[in-house]
Amino acid sequence: MNGWLQTMVLTALTAGLLGGVHCAAMCGGIVGMTCTPGPDGKTHRGIFPIAYNTGRIASYVIAGALAGAAGQAGMALRGGVLAQHVMMFLMGVTLLVVALNVAGVRPVTRGIEAAGSLLWRQVQPLSSRFLPVTSPWQALGLGAIWGWLPCGMVYAVLLMALASGSAGEGALILAAFGLGTLPNLLAIGAALGRTRHWMRVAWVRYLASGIIAAIGIYGMLHVLQPAAQQQDSLFCRVAPGLAELLR
Repeated sequence: MNGWLQTMVLTALTAGLLGGVHCAAMCGGIVGMTCTPGPDGKTHRGIFPIAYNTGRIASYVIAGALAGAAGQAGMALRGGVLAQHVMMFLMGVTLLVVALNVAGVRPVTRGIEAAGSLLWRQVQPLSSRFLPVTSPWQALGLGAIWGWLPCGMVYAVLLMALASGSAGEGALILAAFGLGTLPNLLAIGAALGRTRHWMRVAWVRYLASGIIAAIGIYGMLHVLQPAAQQQDSLFCRVAPGLAELLR
């Protein structure tokens, strides 16, 4: 796994982990529905939420693979070093978008959410087939449907998958994001009252978003000013380990 792919995977994981409040608002209600007592009067707080989240993450992985394949097709059409530079610059831009989402600034993805709502109108009615949730298979199907819910955080990470220029890497990036969202949504499913406190601390989110934004800016500068990667450059002198990782 190259340095940039490692960075993308870790960024996606961080975005999912620190987007807990947003995830709770988007999916908390539907997760709660998988835990309501069934006809037998039993409350399902174990396998049902796990099945739901498995279906949801599976949809994320499929979407990531499609986005990565689209980026790969774009690179194949253009080819050459220029296409690689364009994708690298796009990756830097998407990291800035992800950083804003982690910091809680989401208007940048509202336009994409509006476009995604067109697909959601076609997919959402299918969820009625899995309600009420009375079996793990229904919870799995409901999660697979709900994974296509228009969400700015998901779309920001999908832009990363697109910029990766690979179906496999796109799927891996979205899988990392999905795993990052698990602690918050499983906490909701288990009725723990609230997510872990540190995930909601403002300075933690701001610090993470600052690091992600810095890496994104570096990626853009790498394309615009290749001299920044030279061994005698200021960046390589200040942070030689990070520079080597991102080569």
